[in-house]
Amino acid sequence: MLPVVTAKEMQKADKAAISDLLIGETRLMELAGRECVRIICRKLETEDLEESSFLVVCGKGNNGGDGFVIARHLLNLGATVDLVLLYPEEMLQGINREGFATLEAYARFTTALRIFRSHDEALPYAAETPYDAVIDAVTGTGLILQVNKDELPSPLSEGIELVNTIRDRTGAVTFSVDIPSGLDATTGFSASTSVEADITVTMAFLKTGFFLNDGPALSGETEIAEISIPRFLVEPASCYLTDKEFAAEHFHLRKPESTKHTNGKVLIVAGSRSKHASMLGAAILSVKAAVKTGAGYVCVSLPLSMAAAMHDAVPEAIVIGRDKAAILEKAGWADTIMIGCGIGRDESTVELLRELLACPGITEKKLVLDADALYALSCPDLPEILKHCSETILTPHYGEFSRLSGIPTDIISSDPLENAQNFARRHHVNVLLKGNPTVIAGPAGPVLLNTSGTEALATAGSGDVLAGMIAAIASKGADIFNAGACAAWFHGRAGDLANDVSSLVSSGMVLDHIQEAILEIFELHE
Repeated sequence: MLPVVTAKEMQKADKAAISDLLIGETRLMELAGRECVRIICRKLETEDLEESSFLVVCGKGNNGGDGFVIARHLLNLGATVDLVLLYPEEMLQGINREGFATLEAYARFTTALRIFRSHDEALPYAAETPYDAVIDAVTGTGLILQVNKDELPSPLSEGIELVNTIRDRTGAVTFSVDIPSGLDATTGFSASTSVEADITVTMAFLKTGFFLNDGPALSGETEIAEISIPRFLVEPASCYLTDKEFAAEHFHLRKPESTKHTNGKVLIVAGSRSKHASMLGAAILSVKAAVKTGAGYVCVSLPLSMAAAMHDAVPEAIVIGRDKAAILEKAGWADTIMIGCGIGRDESTVELLRELLACPGITEKKLVLDADALYALSCPDLPEILKHCSETILTPHYGEFSRLSGIPTDIISSDPLENAQNFARRHHVNVLLKGNPTVIAGPAGPVLLNTSGTEALATAGSGDVLAGMIAAIASKGADIFNAGACAAWFHGRAGDLANDVSSLVSSGMVLDHIQEAILEIFELHE
C-alpha cells in the first residue's frame, strides 16, 4: 500500500532527506523538475518537444523553484517556453533565485524562452499564444487554508486564474507540480480560486488532500514523482491507500483439504417485517454477499414468517428465528456475526440488540454492526455497550456516524480521517466510514483509505452488500479491521465492473460482480 501523507509529514520527510541523508536541496529540486518533465513527456506521448509550446506559471517558493527547473529541461528538449514569475525576482531566495538566474542566462542564448516578470506583463502575450500544456508551479504544499473557499491574495489569485483561463480557452493540458495551486495538501480545502489540474505530479508520496473535500475534483489524475526521498522516512505512516495487493493479501482462499466448517461460519441477524413494511431485501442482499464472497456456511436470523422467501432467494443459507436463545446458540458456532441490515427500529428490536451486545457469546466474536444496529447504538450508553466488544467494526455513512458521535455531518466531511480515527480510539472499536473515500480507522495503527468504486455504489442496498462481504472475509481468517478494508476494496471494484454507466448500477448488480472482482485479483478467470 502507498503511504498518504499530510503537508507536515511531507515537510518533515523533506528536511530529513536533506539533514539525515545528506541529499542536498538543490539535488532534490533538480530531481523533482526532471521527473516532472519525464512524466509530462509520457503523458503527452512524445519525447521530441520541438513542436511543443509550454506556459510555466511560478510562485516565489520552492514550488516555483521546481517550475524553473522544469522550464529549463523543457527547453533542453527543444520546447518553446513562456515563463511567468508572479513576484518580483528580488523576493526569490536561495536555490530559487539561482534557478531563475539560470533561466535568465538561457534567455540570452535562445529565443525559445520568454520571461514575464508579472501576470500583467504576460497577459497580452499568453492570451494570443496556443500552448500544448500549462505548468502550474504557484503555491505547492505549503499553502494552509483555515476554511474552505478562502480568498488568496494577489498575485497568487491572478496566477491561478491565468492557468485556468488558458486551459479553458485552448484546451492545453494542465500539469500541477506537487499539488494544484489553491488546494490545501492536508485537508483538501480549496481557495475560492484554485487550479483545475488535468494531471498532478506529486513529489515522493500521495497527499491526504487529494482524497478529501475538493481534492478529487481539482487534482485530476495523480502521478508520483520519485525524487530520492525513501519511504522509510515517512514510515510508519499515519495513513495508507488500499490497493489490489492489499485486498489479495487479506482474502483467504479455500484450502484443498478444507470443509464448509473451516471456510468461515457467518451468522447474520437481519431483516424485519411490520404491519407497514418489509425489510427482507436488506437481509437477502447481505446473506447473498456473504455467500458470494466465499463464506463456507451462512446462517441468518430473521422472523420465521420470512423463511420461505429467504430460502427461495438464497438456498445456501440456513434460517433460524429471531428469538434471543436461538441467536445465542448459533453465536457460539459462528466465526463472525453481522447484525443490523433491515432489522428495524422498533423498541423491542432495539432492546434485543442491546441485550445481545451484553452477552459474551456475541461480543467475544468478530462482530460487524451496520444500519439499524447503528441506530440502536446511538444512545448515551454507547461507551458502556462498546467496551464489551473485543473485535468489532461499525460501518456508518456520514449521517449514521453523526448520530453515533454527535458531530455534525459537515464537520465530519471536512476531516473524515481525523473524526473516524478519534472515535475509533476513544471507543476502542474499528470504524469503516463510508464515503468518497471510505475511511477505515482502528483503535491503534494507521488509517486506511479506500478509493475503489465510484458513484455506482450510491444506491439502496449497497451497504447491506458490503456488510455481508466484511462478515465473510473476517470469518475466513482476516482480522476485523483488515476484513473491512479488504471488503471495501472488492465492493468498490465490483461496482466498477457492474456497468459502464455508474449511474445505472444497482446493489443487485454489485452482488453479481463480487466474484468477478475476486477472480480478477487472483487471475483465476479465463
